[in-house]
Amino acid sequence: MDLIQIYECFCDQTRLRILHLLAQTPLCVCHFQEILCEPQVKISKHLAYLREREMVVAERQQNWMIYSLPRKRASELEANLKCLQDCVQSDPIFKRDLKALSKLRSTCCEPDGILATLERQRRRAPLRLGATGNNLQGARSRQERKQ
Repeated sequence: MDLIQIYECFCDQTRLRILHLLAQTPLCVCHFQEILCEPQVKISKHLAYLREREMVVAERQQNWMIYSLPRKRASELEANLKCLQDCVQSDPIFKRDLKALSKLRSTCCEPDGILATLERQRRRAPLRLGATGNNLQGARSRQERKQ
């Protein structure tokens, strides 16, 4: 993966918001619709764009397509995702997205705990993003306390 591809993906606010949310947990298109308040067509097009460039991966779980960040990431992508997590800490749009994600997690009707299962699988994979604000480590700690 080269830097040009990464920055092409990062130059759109919707794609940045998607990547920021995926740094927290795997999500389905319907979750993005609810959190980002955008139509399914727009979300799907952005996810397809990111998927074509190997910035996200999709996995079918029953009737759901669950999107996540790839487990193995190029160092350039990893560095830029970490920078994204650091830079959005004070941005009101990204803060609102995290708040909506938190609300979604508490009220989600996803079948048979698919997202919880994927989150547990992710916990087993090495955490590579830095420890800032509302990143994976903080989300994982909160999830572990709930369980």
